[in-house]
Amino acid sequence: MTEPTSESPAIDALETSDVVETVEAVEPAEPAEPVPSEISYDEQRYPARPRRLRPRDQLRGGSLRRNTADPRTAIGTNPSYVEWLVRQSMLKDADVLSRTLSGQPSMWRNPYARPDARKAIETSDVWFTAYPISFITRPGESFLQALGSEALWDAFQNIGISGIHTGPVKQAGGISGWQHTASVDGHFDRISTQIDPEFGDEAAFRQLCDVADSHGGSVIDDIVPGHTGKGADFRLAEMAYKDYPGAYHMVEIPPEDWHLLPEVPEGRDAVNLDPETERVLSEHGFIIGELQRVIFYTPGVKETNWSVTPVVVGTDGVERRWVYLHYFKEGQPSINWLDPTFAGMRLVIGDALHSLGDLGTSALRLDANGFLGVEKSAEGLPAWSEGHPLSHAANHIIAGMVRKVGGFTFQELNLAIEDIRDTGAVGADLSYDFVTRPGYHHALATGQTEFLRLAMTTALETGVEPVQLVHGLQNHDELTYELVHWATAHRADLYPFRGEEITGAELAEIIRAELTEKLTVEADYNLVFTQNGIACTTASLIAATQGRATLADITEADVPGIQAAHLLLAKYNAWQPGVFALSGWDLTGTLTLPRDEVRALIASGDTRWVERGAHDLLDANPGAERSSAGIPRARSLYGSLPAQLERSDSFLAGLREVISVRREHEIATATQVDIPAVGHPSMLVMVHRLDGGDARREDAPLQITALNFLGEPVEGTVRSESLVPRSRVIDAATGETLAHVDDLNSFGLRLPAYGGLFLILEAPDPAELAHPLTAAISIVRPELD
Repeated sequence: MTEPTSESPAIDALETSDVVETVEAVEPAEPAEPVPSEISYDEQRYPARPRRLRPRDQLRGGSLRRNTADPRTAIGTNPSYVEWLVRQSMLKDADVLSRTLSGQPSMWRNPYARPDARKAIETSDVWFTAYPISFITRPGESFLQALGSEALWDAFQNIGISGIHTGPVKQAGGISGWQHTASVDGHFDRISTQIDPEFGDEAAFRQLCDVADSHGGSVIDDIVPGHTGKGADFRLAEMAYKDYPGAYHMVEIPPEDWHLLPEVPEGRDAVNLDPETERVLSEHGFIIGELQRVIFYTPGVKETNWSVTPVVVGTDGVERRWVYLHYFKEGQPSINWLDPTFAGMRLVIGDALHSLGDLGTSALRLDANGFLGVEKSAEGLPAWSEGHPLSHAANHIIAGMVRKVGGFTFQELNLAIEDIRDTGAVGADLSYDFVTRPGYHHALATGQTEFLRLAMTTALETGVEPVQLVHGLQNHDELTYELVHWATAHRADLYPFRGEEITGAELAEIIRAELTEKLTVEADYNLVFTQNGIACTTASLIAATQGRATLADITEADVPGIQAAHLLLAKYNAWQPGVFALSGWDLTGTLTLPRDEVRALIASGDTRWVERGAHDLLDANPGAERSSAGIPRARSLYGSLPAQLERSDSFLAGLREVISVRREHEIATATQVDIPAVGHPSMLVMVHRLDGGDARREDAPLQITALNFLGEPVEGTVRSESLVPRSRVIDAATGETLAHVDDLNSFGLRLPAYGGLFLILEAPDPAELAHPLTAAISIVRPELD
């Protein structure tokens, strides 16, 4: 790579402005607050929202958008253009922010080395997952203003929701010349630390945090440690400016080898490499070649994980062409976590500290954080790109830094269960539940819980407890059915399933085929999303399992049945340890959009847009046919939050009871002890000890969550070695004694269609254990009377 020289006119022009910007951005340190010496690390608790470290309106002096037209060319030899890019780059902001925090006592007040799921859950255990571009607001109201409204938080408090995950709200997309380009992945291609004006501003974000705090809640933001968009940082990297190339997995190809590269058509800033070109460049030693899989694989669009740029003029006047890595879309260049400049690490950590310190969030979601390390493998094998130790190390650094300033993290890591375990051992405090989510969808689709129980027991045996997981109903992504654990790392292992032993690969194939058939073939409104999963909402998934072939077939008469199944899934996710999360699509019972309404958005193969229909939680704008971002309004089966809260038979009324039981018995921090075999194939039984994670509490009561995934009543026996004979089985909702545990550690149970019970086991008196005959008589006598 040709390094920029000190003679470069662009660099000479920038040095003075860089110094001025730094001086203007650094503010005097705030006085340190005394910390009581008697508080130990073990007693330390995450605050509901970490104290803001350095609030400011902007980190940079210049505007994010160019205010006046500039006739000069947008190339590396134009000092004005380069300076414009530097002023809005994330790496520049990170450098400025880090200097304001270094050496401050606030950086040493919190333990940070080890993840602690239960401490994180104590901050907030029921989350609302927002998606900014699908949120309908009042006319003239921004998304962040709407999220921070007192009316919304009053409704959330009524339901039992204590946290909001905002979704990505910072500037995303790219830069082409002097112009900003649109996001290619729902704002997960971040290019700035500034809030996107489409969603509001930093003042609105801080107000949201204040309102949440006043309602006992907290706010969760996103960072994207694996990639950025093609914003200022990437454009500066293409120009070989300072540390910027080190932020990305990008390789400069010498001019004498440009004949190996495909031409980039006019109007494009890159083209994807085909597999043959990928192989040739790998053989020449330029890139590491094929990776373990091609995420979002689409013939003719994305066939490899590498793309090539056209000729780019650098700040030194040298023309270069680059090949760069992108795990996801072409507009999402991957960050390099092991470069001598550590530019990528600095960029990501700066973005995280901005959210926590400047904006006032309590936690961060780590998007796609399992792909932070990549390494060439033995000859003929794909590069090592999943489960790499560098990913674990990088996640440890990110999560440790977040804990150091008083927050916590959760990760979206769809890899083998061992990878979730190992990354969680040192990294994020919580992980998204990719382990059992396909399983409970499969149970609903087939009426059989065998695969779900297999997934849950496999997780426990592997060392991933449910308390470490964020159990979510729906978010902006597809219903993932890659089943990575079985399809990749354990593809040759044998598993018992339906009376025989089959390989992990065969198991994954069966589950995917059955989900695809039920949800997309028998119903035309849910769509397959590449090789990853199925684009659907929870309500549209349920409608498909109940035999509704088209959206027109779903009538008002179907709503009670869909609602009952929806509450069943809520009970599954809420009545076990861990975080319970749900979206606006869940709260309103929103269906998918007809594909014709988003045809332009799904033209490239991203069918997830059918599940991202606009919704209006508060009836803020009843006449709006689209969100302010232009997403069409989708059909809601349940209605708005205010309308539902007035009815005792609404989905929210049932959800409120589910969450109330969850909170009363503190199941969120309990310990799961058994997933026993069941007496009916549609039943699922989970046994928990309500000990708050403290194994020393030997007297902690046992709790049983019993669920029926079938649309008709079932009867079966619950049996577990964990159950104590002659214990009373009490329905937590009514206080009624439903049964007694017999000497075989079992009891009989009847569950209604899509029914679920939260059962508490009350241990027998020692006298009863000492005199079993007397106890038996006392158990039988009420029935005789």
